[in-house]
Amino acid sequence: MKKLRILNIVGARPQIIKASAISRAIAGEFRNEIEEVVVHTGQHYDRELSDVFFDELEIKRPDHNLQVGSGRHGRQTGMIMERIEDVILDEKPDCVVIYGDTNSTLAAALAAVKQHFPVVHIEAGMRSFNKTMPEEINRIMADHASTLLIAPTNAAFKNLMSEGFRPENVAPYSINNPRVFLTGDIMYDNSLFYADLAERKKQDFLTGLGIADKDFVLVTIHRDSNTDDPERLSSIFSTIRELSEANSMPMIMPLHPRTMIALRNRVPELYAAISDHPLLRVIPPVSFLEMILLEKRAKLIITDSGGVQKESHFFSRPCIVLRKETEWVELVRNGTVRLADANPARIREAWDYFIANGNALQYPAFYGDGKAAIIILKEVLAVFRS
Repeated sequence: MKKLRILNIVGARPQIIKASAISRAIAGEFRNEIEEVVVHTGQHYDRELSDVFFDELEIKRPDHNLQVGSGRHGRQTGMIMERIEDVILDEKPDCVVIYGDTNSTLAAALAAVKQHFPVVHIEAGMRSFNKTMPEEINRIMADHASTLLIAPTNAAFKNLMSEGFRPENVAPYSINNPRVFLTGDIMYDNSLFYADLAERKKQDFLTGLGIADKDFVLVTIHRDSNTDDPERLSSIFSTIRELSEANSMPMIMPLHPRTMIALRNRVPELYAAISDHPLLRVIPPVSFLEMILLEKRAKLIITDSGGVQKESHFFSRPCIVLRKETEWVELVRNGTVRLADANPARIREAWDYFIANGNALQYPAFYGDGKAAIIILKEVLAVFRS
């Protein structure tokens, strides 16, 4: 029987990581049934933020690199659409697989559907309900351009139903008659696989930092709503500094270059104080495996990242989120994630709660059993194999 041909689209660092679960499953259980073509849009272009992951995570390197690079939303999305359309027409896949909510996600969805190639959206149905976020627009539009929508959680599945998607649809499926399916989260697959790899490969990294288990707080801040606003930036870092000093708690902060530039340019006095602070350890961006080790060993995580807050749950660590809302609403309802925005009082309140109650928190299996990639690919075969 002819193999099903899929175009696997990545562009940003989290997508490369997500796609690795699908690539591993294809190379293993589905090697005789599915042919994978990996397309890297180049949305995250430099080696430290993108290419290195293909080596470190032991996954298939891209067959096509579109080398789009960074830029304003419209320009970047348009360039990806233009270049990826050529690849789609040349490769003629049975379906195009996209992930999450980046400009690469939206551009690939639009390019594929306008040429009548069906789209599979992994992480469909995720909603923050804040349409001022570019990611929210991307994920909504990608869902409505898809033939197969893969929901990672019950909440995401219910969001799709509330928008008119119908789980009772039957084959043949199309953009006008899409299939909606609940599978679990491929990032939980990855957390299980890469946690073991990280322990084997990255012990020297932890030794070099000189930190003990649960004796530090991990801080990651990169979202432009925080870095581009001097008031929010100052509020967040001043509160982090205050909590660190009051509790003699080391903070490990692998900060994105844009965050460091924003601190230096927008709040130079705070930047100077943080740079020389004995408890505030600013380090360069870390690899995914290094981040996993930090997440596993931290006492508490403070972040504005969607991925990191979910990984905090995988590794049973409480998390303070420096945003007004989150797409991972089940974590907030569970009490293991608290939304603090950039509000000092709410950050302190969340800190006090987690320090006092951290050992009593529960981390239910919201994201499946670690076999989401296999479930997804079985569904892809069922929907698209003629």
